[in-house]
Amino acid sequence: MHFVRRRSAIILSALFCLSLSFGKTTHAQVPGVVDTFRVDVHEAIQRSLEVSPEVDAISSELAFAEARKNLALASRFATEFNLQTAHAVAPGLDIPNPAVPTDELYLDPDVRNDWEDVRPFNRFEISLIQPIYTWGELGGNIRAARFGVDVEKASVRAKEIEVARRTGDLYYGLLLAEALERLTAEAGDILERAKSEIRRLLDEGAEDVDDADLFKVQITEQEFLRRVVEVEQQLQTVRSALELQLFLPPDTFFEPKDQILTPIPLELDSLETYQAMALEVRPEIAQANAGIDAREALVDVARSSYFPKLFLGIDSRVTLTEGRFRQPNPYVNDPYRGRSLRAGLGLRLPLNFAQTHARVEQAEAERNEVRHQLIAAHQLIRYEVEDAYRTLITNRAAMEAQDTALTIAEEWLRTEQINFDLDLGDTENLVDAVQSKLELEATYYDRVRRYNASVLHLMATTGTLVQRAQSGTLVE
Repeated sequence: MHFVRRRSAIILSALFCLSLSFGKTTHAQVPGVVDTFRVDVHEAIQRSLEVSPEVDAISSELAFAEARKNLALASRFATEFNLQTAHAVAPGLDIPNPAVPTDELYLDPDVRNDWEDVRPFNRFEISLIQPIYTWGELGGNIRAARFGVDVEKASVRAKEIEVARRTGDLYYGLLLAEALERLTAEAGDILERAKSEIRRLLDEGAEDVDDADLFKVQITEQEFLRRVVEVEQQLQTVRSALELQLFLPPDTFFEPKDQILTPIPLELDSLETYQAMALEVRPEIAQANAGIDAREALVDVARSSYFPKLFLGIDSRVTLTEGRFRQPNPYVNDPYRGRSLRAGLGLRLPLNFAQTHARVEQAEAERNEVRHQLIAAHQLIRYEVEDAYRTLITNRAAMEAQDTALTIAEEWLRTEQINFDLDLGDTENLVDAVQSKLELEATYYDRVRRYNASVLHLMATTGTLVQRAQSGTLVE
């Protein structure tokens, strides 16, 4: 009877130690599944980067920055080039003396506008301004736009690292689910053996067994069934999260290529090496440096307003009205008919120097802000790398200790089973060995997942996660 009760305790404790696990679903349990998507962690990360709308959203900002750069480059030539038209009605001419030539009508004082005979009026005006020397305004805008592209490229890389790490965490979480599912099944087998043993003893009329023992096991069975439902739903949640992360079609079932959750192999280098790597590779550093260069260029743009800009200006106007005639005399102008062309050099200088000074101060303040952000980013990155580094060491030590403990537990269980088969062992020791083995194995898989997550975190903080995943060297 003591043996049976201890078995019930094993079942309950094993189920509780699996409370963070996930159940395993098969194709038969997923209605409508017609296809299987099998990838490893590298392929899963690559797929998530290709389809992620988060990355696409930041990439759209990069496309905007590229367009802004192209606009700055296009502004070097024909900065202002416009066509303006006007359309209305204009009066015809009342010419009392038809003998006057049409190009000498201005000499006849009797010629009048005839508003009773209106005609269509059309004017076309083209203006062009070409900068020649701007004291760095055009060049500064171009440099700022180019560095703005670098800023957005770094933003895309930062978002890719975030998406890659999330996908890796989900992938190893699913492997943990499948590993712990096997332990859940083993706990269920123990429960069934306990029920069968009690029923056998009741049938044999054992004096130290009664119906209360069976009721206790049945209560334990209900707790087990509750856990099974909870585990099943949690697994479907994590699997759905991964399928949604990868944007798989609704009728596709995700299945990891790896069948066993194993630690990511990593030969750990020194903390200083990882910190130096992060300061060189992290997109936040590149983003801040590009931001400083862009702001410095905008300071030059603001300062250029202190000096006159030299430009070439050209404008041409053509005015047409049917029934009116152009007069060649340079001192006579008919507003309803004629053409003109003007071209020359000009200077443009804002005279409100107080406003110019304020704009320069604003640009310098924005540049200094990014400089301070860069200093803060250096310190923060060093801390993040150190935190990830020490967390990895801690999780690796915990995993290795758990692995050793599990090896001891398995050896203990084998010894107790041999002794029990030879009628030399103690039943209570066998039960303890089974319980320890189940609990330690469940904890070991959880420690492996934590360790793998900390490896991903370290790679993310050093800025190398995406490159390693894309090159296939995340798990060598």
